[in-house]
Amino acid sequence: MMLSDDAIALDLPWPPSVNRIWRNVVINGSARTLLSADGRAYFERAAMAVLAQRKGRKIAGRAAVEITLHAPTRAQLDIDNRAKAILDACTQGGLWADDNQVDVLLILRSDVIRGGAAKVRAAEIME
Repeated sequence: MMLSDDAIALDLPWPPSVNRIWRNVVINGSARTLLSADGRAYFERAAMAVLAQRKGRKIAGRAAVEITLHAPTRAQLDIDNRAKAILDACTQGGLWADDNQVDVLLILRSDVIRGGAAKVRAAEIME
């Protein structure tokens, strides 16, 4: 996907798998889904990174997003399991009002980087 040169570029920490972000628990006989400690820690770090790096820029309309994943190891992983955490962190960091604005999403697997990383480029789609 070719995003314009003025796309917002973000360097985010390696996200936990969506399977580790949410916990299903029973409280007083009611099933609940709660944000895990891993999820809370990731969103705090990643949302702060989005806020700092977007430099006041915000996407108001429909969006196209390109995510390049640099895993921390060569272990097998499902790349789609990482996208939700990244998009939610972008929402919490104020990149857009809600990740339902994303109409185009491209996820790329790239080389391994110690500690892992997610490179995000986002731009408003001009209609």
